[in-house]
Amino acid sequence: MTTLLLLALAVPVAGAVFIALLRKNPNAREAASLVTAGVLFAIVLRIYRAVSGGARPEVTLAEPLPGIRIALEAEPLGVLFALIASFLWIVTTAYSIGYMRGHHEKNQTRFYLFFAFAIASVMGVAFAGNLFTLFAFYEVLSLATFPLVTHAGTDAAKRAGRVYLGILFSTSVVFQLLGIIWVYAVAGTVDFEPGGILRGNVGAGLVPILLALFVFGIGKAAVMPFHRWLPAAMVAPTPVSALLHAVAVVKAGVFSVLKVTVYIFGFDFVAETGASVWLMWAAAATIILGSLVAFTKDNLKARLAYSTVSQLSYVVLGAMLANGLGVIGSGMHIAMHAFGKITLFFCAGAIMVAAHKSEVSQLNGLGRRMPVTFAAFLIGTLSIVGLPPTGGAWSKWFLGVGSVEAGQIGLVAVLMLSSLLSLAYLLEIPIRGFFGKEGEGAHGAHGDGGASGEARAHADGSAPGHADRGGSHDAHDPAHAHHGTHQDAHAHHGAPRWSVAAITVTAAACIALFVYPEPFYRLMTMVTGP
Repeated sequence: MTTLLLLALAVPVAGAVFIALLRKNPNAREAASLVTAGVLFAIVLRIYRAVSGGARPEVTLAEPLPGIRIALEAEPLGVLFALIASFLWIVTTAYSIGYMRGHHEKNQTRFYLFFAFAIASVMGVAFAGNLFTLFAFYEVLSLATFPLVTHAGTDAAKRAGRVYLGILFSTSVVFQLLGIIWVYAVAGTVDFEPGGILRGNVGAGLVPILLALFVFGIGKAAVMPFHRWLPAAMVAPTPVSALLHAVAVVKAGVFSVLKVTVYIFGFDFVAETGASVWLMWAAAATIILGSLVAFTKDNLKARLAYSTVSQLSYVVLGAMLANGLGVIGSGMHIAMHAFGKITLFFCAGAIMVAAHKSEVSQLNGLGRRMPVTFAAFLIGTLSIVGLPPTGGAWSKWFLGVGSVEAGQIGLVAVLMLSSLLSLAYLLEIPIRGFFGKEGEGAHGAHGDGGASGEARAHADGSAPGHADRGGSHDAHDPAHAHHGTHQDAHAHHGAPRWSVAAITVTAAACIALFVYPEPFYRLMTMVTGP
């Protein structure tokens, strides 16, 4: 088991090496990325089976200072995150093959290379055995994803990259690192322990301040006002947006908030001190404000970005409820939101490649040409909203019941209002696609407010000359495939075949998780205990 933990980090790094070596053969390069992702998922699946049986494998990589270890440990919450990230790496790689070729993206080797480094960092975050290790891999993840955010190389991409690193590094150094030092000073350790390590070591009056240092210091959780990096990063290619919003970065943020709450503070201790009540309402405010801002965005990726800002705070809210049901709902929402939101971003990218449309007001009638894509968008929408028969219904259920158990009826109203808002601003897309009259609304409001950089003019870094091509929604001509490779991303239902396959898998998973949420539910009940 300890060897498997080491391999979970080493395999993506080895994959990155092979990707670099095969840079002159795109088919082999992408095959290496797919194989690496498959091997990693098989490793994580083995770890899951051991941990679900009660094992807790751990290994120390180094001890740079006495009592400060770089250590890995597999526990249920980390395994849940690793399962999601490793599986969705396979799907996102498959999607990227169709998207990157169909959109003629440059620097594709660099894209796959840093994608692999990002997943290696995610494995380090997932299996971190203490706060120091978590912090180290959290920072490496920011650095590994920076070249992905700035992939297009435009001025807008460079500005987005500066905002991205500026907010994430400043919050982690000013707040999160201070919190880690404070924990070590009062507890003498930063190891993750069931039930937490702070009871009896810090006064009840100081717990709200210390907890806030982590909630706001973990900037990847995007709790307002430290959320601007997320919509700014939407200037990146759509597979990167999917990575940011579903697989790696934002999930690393909310996962870290949940892990610190459970294993450093202990949710029973948080509940006893009442330390999290004001942070519940900070999360609730982000939920509602994110939804309201999403309403103003005509740019599809900008709308999805602010939807993510809103949905992430569901996880933070569940952690701050500080009871078993809230924690279960929080962990399950990490999984359910991942599959729902990645489906939505995949659909947005497919629309961009096939039809060169980036605005919601331009989508009228497009669903009749791209039925699979828009049907998948509808399924992803239902999961984000939390409606059966999709997995999002379970996480929203546990969060609602957890709010009632905590005596926070007002938060139940917040959850219901947010779901209605999400339904309104997301359901508009498939309604326009299937029932709108093509050609109408194409010159509607463009209220992205700059949130997605220059997404209107150069969505996903495309050239200004990428017009609608007379209404054709087929993929690009094979003769113009990037690096002269064979264009195996043939158009199907208006989008590249590889992309449609990935969209179908994630949409189907949204429904499968409603029927069979047991693996994630079981892991979370192991986190909360009997």
